[in-house]
Amino acid sequence: MTTIAEEVLLLAYSEDEGRQLTGSSELDAALGGALLAELAVNGRIDLAEKEVTVLDPTPLGDEELDATLARISAESKDRKPDWWVYKLHSAKLRKRLLTRLAEQGVLREEQRKILGIFPSTRYPENDPRVERDIRERVQNVLAGAVPDERVAVLVAILHAAKIDRKAFPGASRERIKEITEGDWAGKAVAKTISSINAAVMTAVIAGSVAASSSAASG
Repeated sequence: MTTIAEEVLLLAYSEDEGRQLTGSSELDAALGGALLAELAVNGRIDLAEKEVTVLDPTPLGDEELDATLARISAESKDRKPDWWVYKLHSAKLRKRLLTRLAEQGVLREEQRKILGIFPSTRYPENDPRVERDIRERVQNVLAGAVPDERVAVLVAILHAAKIDRKAFPGASRERIKEITEGDWAGKAVAKTISSINAAVMTAVIAGSVAASSSAASG
């Protein structure tokens, strides 16, 4: 079974060309949020009080998730979800997850050169069944089906990072709002969705500001 972070990645890359459909700041923030969301969905952390609290330090058996859980457990101060999203997101995380999907045969790693000079790596689909299943689950919910917590969190992350517009361009904004506001869910689930949504949005804005400042100073 794919993790929420892997699902975000698959939806954020074009199937045929393996090209990234959104900005790196948005995508990396989404991946950081996805790690937190996965731990929350699996009962390892709690996000309900605007701080990330470890409920159960037991590893899940996934390298990225377990490393994240250990890192949160070792932190001496209580931190907000947006702090963790900003700390967790990075190009290295994106690369590790893409490599893992390629090793699993879901994606294909292709080395190319832009203008015959600049090296570039693309990740076209190798096994379309995996993304097809993810898209089917999300589209059913966007069409009106009651979501489970995993799909609702995935939609919230995609929306916060503005990936939903690229992955599901015809989706109803009203329906996405219904899902991300969590009115259909219990209090704990709604809090998780709200916290992740806000944290990813904050990280996206912070990343965009940092990128703009860097460009201006250069």
